[in-house]
Amino acid sequence: MSTHDAARGFDSLAVHAGQAFDPTTGAVIPPVHLSTTYAQDGIGGLRGGYEYGRSGNPTRTALETQIAALEGGVRALSFASGLAAEDALLRAALVPGDEVLLGNDVYGGTYRLLARVLSPWGVKLRVVDMSDLDAVASAIQERAPRMVWVETPSNPMLRITDIAGLARLGHDAGAIVVVDNTFASPALQRPLTLGADVVVHSATKYLGGHSDVVGGALAFADAELAEKTQFLQFAAGAVSGPFDAYLTTRGIKTLGIRMQRHSFNAQAVAEHLVTHPRVAKVYYPGLPAHPGHALAAAQMSGFGGIVSLELADGATARRFAESTRLFTLAESLGGVESLVNYPDAMTHASVRGTELAVPDTIVRLSVGIESADDLVADVDQALAAL
Repeated sequence: MSTHDAARGFDSLAVHAGQAFDPTTGAVIPPVHLSTTYAQDGIGGLRGGYEYGRSGNPTRTALETQIAALEGGVRALSFASGLAAEDALLRAALVPGDEVLLGNDVYGGTYRLLARVLSPWGVKLRVVDMSDLDAVASAIQERAPRMVWVETPSNPMLRITDIAGLARLGHDAGAIVVVDNTFASPALQRPLTLGADVVVHSATKYLGGHSDVVGGALAFADAELAEKTQFLQFAAGAVSGPFDAYLTTRGIKTLGIRMQRHSFNAQAVAEHLVTHPRVAKVYYPGLPAHPGHALAAAQMSGFGGIVSLELADGATARRFAESTRLFTLAESLGGVESLVNYPDAMTHASVRGTELAVPDTIVRLSVGIESADDLVADVDQALAAL
């Protein structure tokens, strides 16, 4: 029995899936395969199916095996970025004239890809509040989409969608149901087990976890759709490099324990902010007052590391974002270090003026794994400076 065969629990799979020791040297950590091409045993005689770096690489295969195991998928694919993964999936699954029903709170880059890159190609787009299944049902009844795309928790308003309920509605209409699981990660939520067809990740975030690698991933419940997407990835070339794949794999090995600490710290920060007189509202699914709290508790094993807060006005929100010390003002999220982001002018600037626009009063915190007391003290001093 291999170590992969013996691994059953999430943390065991994170450490061992795709990570068999090197049979030649016994190295516990598999080598990083940097070769761009592979010797053939006669024409077409491929060793392990490898011929050229774009079509396959053992380090990338190891990462894909790891992600598929954690998400409970039949297959996973690793990409150069999260948007590269999204683009490959959309172009593999859709043809001109098809429509995507998109959540009304999503990463600005996803909306930009659909509205400004794929719409001119003929893909149609409609937006609905995915946390309201009645609204989703009405939108689907009005016109059946080819794909339903949701983030839960959503970025940056932390809305929670019933994945199983959404999957039933989508499948009854013949739609592919896609869940962006970046905020939760498979450590806290496994959408494929709840009925989703595809899971999307920006691996740059919690999977990599250390703000040192850009990557994306897809995990599939359906082998045929995985095959179509893999062909498009091969044909267009949006693959992750071997060292990027290695760094992502290394990050994933500690994903379970990191997500526990992210969630613990975020809960502490959120609970503190709720009582602060300068904060108008706190968005965090771990708070009992959050409208999606009960649902999040049912379909997630933790509430994640993202906290958004609403301040008095846009100017105040900007001053707060520029006043933290331990929270670094920067794009992205999901690293071990805490970051503060002003979505209206940063990650979500591309949705300004649309129905997905983020209020200019919102600040998003990516709560890291530092000491919780230090993080609370930092938001306190930033609020005191307003």
